[in-house]
Amino acid sequence: MRRLLTRAATGICLAGVGLGIAYALAPGRGALELQVCALVAGATVVLAAVLAVEDAFPTAGTSSLAAALKRRREPDPQRPPDLVAIERMVVLAVATAFDRHYFLRPILREIAAQRLADNRGLRLDGGGPQVESALGKGLWELVRPDRPGPESRFGPGVRPQDLRRAIERLESIT
Repeated sequence: MRRLLTRAATGICLAGVGLGIAYALAPGRGALELQVCALVAGATVVLAAVLAVEDAFPTAGTSSLAAALKRRREPDPQRPPDLVAIERMVVLAVATAFDRHYFLRPILREIAAQRLADNRGLRLDGGGPQVESALGKGLWELVRPDRPGPESRFGPGVRPQDLRRAIERLESIT
């Protein structure tokens, strides 16, 4: 603290010496030179006050925010966006008939068509008893080409156990 006051007094004295030199070199501008000297002296006092407060209340090595930012977290495993979208679609399809028919059904149709074509050489849109028996009654009712839209948009969606059976049936097509 004593060293701080000594440096502040030295700064103010240097401002006074500067004022004396300015008076000697340009004697007609006394008011302006006095204002500049007062400004420098005031800035020195403010600097000394800030440094005194900093000495009185030392800061920690790092703030808690900086420490938290430095800590490395393990990145959250990213789930594929398509999987997240399908999960949302399934939740909605369980809730309403509209979502079941217009969002879930096209995906199930695409999967069924591909599985039938790859494993049995059948076309889903071709229909017929072979396709119906390969898919089973429950899955066929969901994916058949001539299935009409729901009578009520807010009617019940697909029951979870029926959806589970349909997916198991899709997986069993070999």
